[in-house]
Amino acid sequence: MNKLILCSLLVIFLSCKEENPVTFKDDVAYLASDALAGRQTGTEGELLAADYIMKRFKSLGIAPKGNAGTYYQTFTFTPRKDPHEEVNFSETGHDGSESDTTSSTITGTNVIGFYDNGAKHTVIIGAHYDHLGMGGEGSLYREGEAIHNGADDNASGVAILLKLAEVLQQPQYAGNNYLFIAFSGEEMGLLGSNFFTKNPTIDLTAANYMINMDMVGRLNEEKALAVHGIGTSPIWPQTIFAANENFKLSEHESGVGPSDHTSFYLSDMPVLHFFTGQHSDYHKPGDDTEKLNYYGMKAIMTYITNIIKEVDDNGKLKFTKTKNESEVVPAFKVGLGVVPDYLFSGKGMRIDGVSEGKAAQNAGLQRGDVVVKMGDSTVVDMMSYMRVLATFDDGDKTTLIIERDGEEVSKAVVFVKD
Repeated sequence: MNKLILCSLLVIFLSCKEENPVTFKDDVAYLASDALAGRQTGTEGELLAADYIMKRFKSLGIAPKGNAGTYYQTFTFTPRKDPHEEVNFSETGHDGSESDTTSSTITGTNVIGFYDNGAKHTVIIGAHYDHLGMGGEGSLYREGEAIHNGADDNASGVAILLKLAEVLQQPQYAGNNYLFIAFSGEEMGLLGSNFFTKNPTIDLTAANYMINMDMVGRLNEEKALAVHGIGTSPIWPQTIFAANENFKLSEHESGVGPSDHTSFYLSDMPVLHFFTGQHSDYHKPGDDTEKLNYYGMKAIMTYITNIIKEVDDNGKLKFTKTKNESEVVPAFKVGLGVVPDYLFSGKGMRIDGVSEGKAAQNAGLQRGDVVVKMGDSTVVDMMSYMRVLATFDDGDKTTLIIERDGEEVSKAVVFVKD
């Protein structure tokens, strides 16, 4: 299917929605369709997604706030070979014109819109729209190339962002202006948000706080929702409690994490990041539209608007620095081979997934097991689990005590190098 046909379908799709409001499912269905081939940064699929988001902003009456009077902010970069080295952005393309590229450079495109209430301060609402394309680096799929549609990661966040762009125009939210940003380059290292904070299209000193949504499409039956960044302003703990009507919250203080809110926290801005948890389709081709909880997405959107309303008349929020949780994570010589359940708030470390051929599978551990003891050490939470795991070497043996179906079960495990 060529680009002309896809663009024509987009025009028909949007025009058919003029009388009927576009739903979360509509937005996700387009962004996570096979036609966009996984929206990898710099590809035709990502540009089609950018065009879709731009048209949605325009249809909602959201003004352009990119470069040169457009909705777009482009940035050109050379992919880093070392994941620890800093990406150098090109000086071309900053005015919204075509970037000079070579075979080794990639151009990403942030999509930016603004709703002006004539207020003194501006709230930034963000979600990344890029994904992994056909797989490659970052993919957890090991069976060759396949389209990674990224319905949860992160068409879900973009769909909520677009709905917020509609809802926040109501009078009860008029205490701030709103800047809406769909970020490119997140999967390659938070590149779009990093570039924006270094090249902002508004005065960042007038920015109030930033809200980020990344993987918010898989709310579970327990209604468990992780909220990161609650330590970045003294007002957040009480606010997220007062605004909450439905969720079992997993609260995290740090403003630093593997998503775009980090770029704004590092610019001394209060942040909140919303996340419904990992799943077996993460960074795999199975992250598809039909697996999302659209009622859950609506509930999360409403919760965010409640939070915004709670602080609407508080002026500019105070910023506080938090401990970088990633800096206190111990170094591991071995791995258990599990995906922890980051939304679990009980005692121990609950397993959300088990990797094939690793120590946990060999020991007979299953999804849903809760590790409460490793050897002689009690596991009370995620951090204590990581501290204990860091004490083991390749080939070490120990006994795990797990809770399964309300009973304690003993499992012998042999650790192997991760």
